[in-house]
Amino acid sequence: MKVIPIQQAASAIATPDMTLRPPAGELLFDRRGRSVRDLRISVTDRCNFRCVYCMPREVFGDDYAFLPRRELLSFEEIVRVARLFVARGVRKIRITGGEPLLRKDVDRLIGMLAALDGVEITLTTNGVLLPKLARRLKDAGLHRVTVSLDALDDTLFRRMNDADYPVARVLEGIEAARAVGLGPIKVNMVVKRGTNDSDIEAMAGHFRHSGHILRFIEFMDVGASNGWKMDEVLPSREVIARIDRLFPLEPIDPNYEGEVAERWRYKDGAGEIGVISSVTQAFCSTCTRIRLSTEGQIYTCLFAQHGHDLRSLLRTGAEDEALDAAIAQVWQAREDRYSEIRTADTAALRKIEMSYIGG
Repeated sequence: MKVIPIQQAASAIATPDMTLRPPAGELLFDRRGRSVRDLRISVTDRCNFRCVYCMPREVFGDDYAFLPRRELLSFEEIVRVARLFVARGVRKIRITGGEPLLRKDVDRLIGMLAALDGVEITLTTNGVLLPKLARRLKDAGLHRVTVSLDALDDTLFRRMNDADYPVARVLEGIEAARAVGLGPIKVNMVVKRGTNDSDIEAMAGHFRHSGHILRFIEFMDVGASNGWKMDEVLPSREVIARIDRLFPLEPIDPNYEGEVAERWRYKDGAGEIGVISSVTQAFCSTCTRIRLSTEGQIYTCLFAQHGHDLRSLLRTGAEDEALDAAIAQVWQAREDRYSEIRTADTAALRKIEMSYIGG
């Protein structure tokens, strides 16, 4: 993967041109006026699933070379970077992977991040390890979990995860998270036309009255391995129409500015659902997310082709001021709007794999 060095940002502190380096503590804005509010941290590139839209087995097979442990950021390095982002306005930190619960002692990292002031700590998981870890995560300070579940039909789900995990294992994980208070739980279903869209209504019916928030995500052209085709995208408006025919819906306001999910509630009071439409209804104009990868690169877009190296700064003795300058330089130069300009040509570009930077 292509990585852009940012060591030179350290020298920006002493230069007369301060346009890319405001004083520490000020909010950061990119070239389109978007602030940085959400930090996603990938803690491992490994996963126990081989989902067809993320880590297809024909690419991530038994001989795939995952990152050696020495290349992963340590918990101390992660927290050091996170603290600088929080000082710049980040208010939500999401732990991702790969499958983040495969990272040894990840609850210790949760506890370290939970000590940062004014930050919500969340985690996205496939759920199968939650029965074992939910209590430890909650006690460490985790606020919420999001669980990926792409079908209720067991045969279909096993085909989607391509690792022979049954639906029951994920449902057990969701229940374990609920039991310890890691809610409201969000359940994410990536919808791929012709693959699992037959289970949309079943998913809606199952999670009505559950207190969980089911969200449908359009199949996206992330990475370079999932064989994305536009004709396999089921637009969110069709998902809403199909559910509305069975269980009437009405739109509701976002929880906060920049929320990526469009929210709907059941008219009979059975709860709410959401749709994430990054293919058919781009929300680039309000995107406030930045991603820290497993090996210490920062990415300003889920569809990025390159990252910016922070690990080298961390491991060559850089002071916090230099790290802060590097972060400011990257964000203030940001002008990403991939989903607004997506074409067949851009979709074919080789992009960073989602297993390195989370969803």
